[in-house]
Amino acid sequence: MKSSKAKRFITLQRKYLCIPYIIFLLLFIIAPILIIVFYAFTYEVVDPVTNVASLHLSGQAFLNFFTDWSKLNVLIVSLFIALITTLLCLLIGFPLAYFLADKKVNRNAVLITLFIAPMWINFVLRTGATRDLLTWMGINGGTHPYLATIIGMVQNYLPFVILPLYTTMTKLDKSQVEAARDLGANPGQVFFKNIIPQAVPGIVSACLMTFMPTMSSYVISDTLSEGKITLFGNYIELEFTNKAWNDGSFMALVMLVLIAITMVISQRFSKDEKDGGAW
Repeated sequence: MKSSKAKRFITLQRKYLCIPYIIFLLLFIIAPILIIVFYAFTYEVVDPVTNVASLHLSGQAFLNFFTDWSKLNVLIVSLFIALITTLLCLLIGFPLAYFLADKKVNRNAVLITLFIAPMWINFVLRTGATRDLLTWMGINGGTHPYLATIIGMVQNYLPFVILPLYTTMTKLDKSQVEAARDLGANPGQVFFKNIIPQAVPGIVSACLMTFMPTMSSYVISDTLSEGKITLFGNYIELEFTNKAWNDGSFMALVMLVLIAITMVISQRFSKDEKDGGAW
């Protein structure tokens, strides 16, 4: 009897531990999202007689976004740069992570620390240093805005790709790789039919940590392109700076929808990986 009461008491204590998290969730996640949704579907109307502004339920922000080619163009450019950045980071980060996960090469995980070390430096400082280096190399935002921006994006987000891939690579089933080689599989077959399927969780995590942050980033594009490239995050920041709360909120809502879509896709990949295994 005492044992069951003690268990109920411990369970109750654990439930109380969730209260701070619930409060944080409500105040800093749920409430801001609701405010964004509210402003996204309302519009400010000024009474010509009293000159008093009031908010009314409206789809004007929706129409402004989908009928304004400049905003759609910013979305397309942002998706393009985010896709190129993600692909380049994967192409560079995957072999690096595979190499660093080899205990014969990186016994004390010192090398991976060197690759992750740039994450400890302030984001703005890293971007400024990249701009100075690119300018010294003759690649500046005035003449090569897209190239400079993509280089800066890759340089800043590459550690976010290497880390999840490295974590996945350290858990690869080496016996499967060796068995494939013993059964006569060539290096290409081993890579595409064995290593890649096992690395899917790390690849999905790397894409999530690169694609959406690239779209929402505006410091890198502003600094490296010298203001010639406007990404989706830039445009949202400009809308709020110009006090266009409704249009800015709807664009932020579009960003949230894109994030939700990427999360659903990543969960689908993770589910398929668990159901189907490495093969």
